[in-house]
Amino acid sequence: MPKTSESAEDYLERIYELIEDKGYARMIDIARTLRIRQASVTRMVQKLGETGFVRYEKYRGLVLTSKGKGVARAVRRRHQVLEEFFTLLGVDGGVAQRDLEGIEHHLSPASVERIEELVRFLRENPRVLRKISAGRIEKR
Repeated sequence: MPKTSESAEDYLERIYELIEDKGYARMIDIARTLRIRQASVTRMVQKLGETGFVRYEKYRGLVLTSKGKGVARAVRRRHQVLEEFFTLLGVDGGVAQRDLEGIEHHLSPASVERIEELVRFLRENPRVLRKISAGRIEKR
């Protein structure tokens, strides 16, 4: 994944989600969903365009380049893995979202991969998950 700032990753993820949900991504939609001013969105989108992550197409709005899609998919995957991990552990939804936003940009791809393996293991071993949820760890 190309080196990007946390803010750029948030924008790319949001653009990706808007395109998936609505078929297009407009500046106003990005500003509304990220709860920021449209002028801030315009500045960031210009930077993302200059670095080859997005381009503007008349009548379609913002389009992710293949480079932009790659980053957006990786960010979204990381987000989904962490969200599922917190859900499996029974972390409250609001707390999980705050924690997720705090750590998701600071994890390496290798760490995310290991967490994903753990999530898969926990899904495949509900007995272990129940013990964790109950606060008991099996003694050896």
